[in-house]
Amino acid sequence: MAPRAMLTHSDIWNAVDRLAARAGLSASGLAKKAGLDPTTFNKSKRITPEGRPRWPSTESIAKSLQATGITIDTFVSLISDRGGAATQAIPLIGLAQAASAGYFDERGFPSGKGWDEIAFPAVNDEHVYALEVTGAAMEPVYRDGTVLVVSPGATVRRGDRVIVKLRDGEITAQELRRRTSKSIELRALVPQHAERTLPVEDVLWLARIMWASQ
Repeated sequence: MAPRAMLTHSDIWNAVDRLAARAGLSASGLAKKAGLDPTTFNKSKRITPEGRPRWPSTESIAKSLQATGITIDTFVSLISDRGGAATQAIPLIGLAQAASAGYFDERGFPSGKGWDEIAFPAVNDEHVYALEVTGAAMEPVYRDGTVLVVSPGATVRRGDRVIVKLRDGEITAQELRRRTSKSIELRALVPQHAERTLPVEDVLWLARIMWASQ
């Protein structure tokens, strides 16, 4: 009988990432849903300051399974599924935090430090990234913990939900109503907010929201 392969540190953490993705959450979103410290599953916590591998505790995994309604058998399959559907690690940051300087270049591509990562099915856009909604300001459309996957390379059409970066630094999620050579008309996703018509020169970039966890 052939010897059974040993589980590795990366096998377990990859399974945690797959568990989060299966539930439509980021790693920090999974931790929050499980009642854990939001940083419990962050990439930075997977190696100690001394460079030793840090493994997730059985308690944290058990709480995550209970919170997501996923069985231990399914989690084991996520560990062993080394050759499953192609995924990629995409940059992740909070939507509110993204408004700070230094997280995007002039083209709207993610840049700089401070990004986390989330596992996501491979897509045909090397600059795709994710933004995590915090708080209740965008309910009922996007709730706390919702992850928005954004594709800067996707074609944006009327009616698409988009992330918009304004010259004054504001980053917001809107619906594109109309775009001309002189102005961009946006419809708020939250009903009580007014529609906006902005001069083209006030908008640095906009990018299509291609997927949102619910």
